[in-house]
Amino acid sequence: MILKTIHVPIVVSDQDRALRFYTEVLGFEKRQDYQQPGHTRWLTVAPGGQELEFILVEGEHAPSHPKPEADSGGNHWVFLTDDCKKDVELLKGRGVHFKGGGAVEAPYGTAGYFTDPDGNHLTLLQPKSQQRK
Repeated sequence: MILKTIHVPIVVSDQDRALRFYTEVLGFEKRQDYQQPGHTRWLTVAPGGQELEFILVEGEHAPSHPKPEADSGGNHWVFLTDDCKKDVELLKGRGVHFKGGGAVEAPYGTAGYFTDPDGNHLTLLQPKSQQRK
């Protein structure tokens, strides 16, 4: 059996606001946007060239979801980058606020921690193994 993840939900309070953030700020593509009678709106975004789509699900966060000020744990999404410092500066220019003010060096690589408008935790990561010497 081959299993492949193709859809991952992200709970948001306002789908249109989330759509603007994920497309205009992070540069994702809008993939699907429709609503069948009697069902909620199906809205997905994805990083360009990737099959995985994030479903922007309108609703309230589950109690197990971490608060925006939490250090880690709970749900968060990590995006690989080949130049974390450059991408952090690009996103800062688009209004994204990073924990600690920007990219941080860690034993596992360089990372930038931030949240979307609803407090969903997101990380840019350049693993140590992919950093230039």
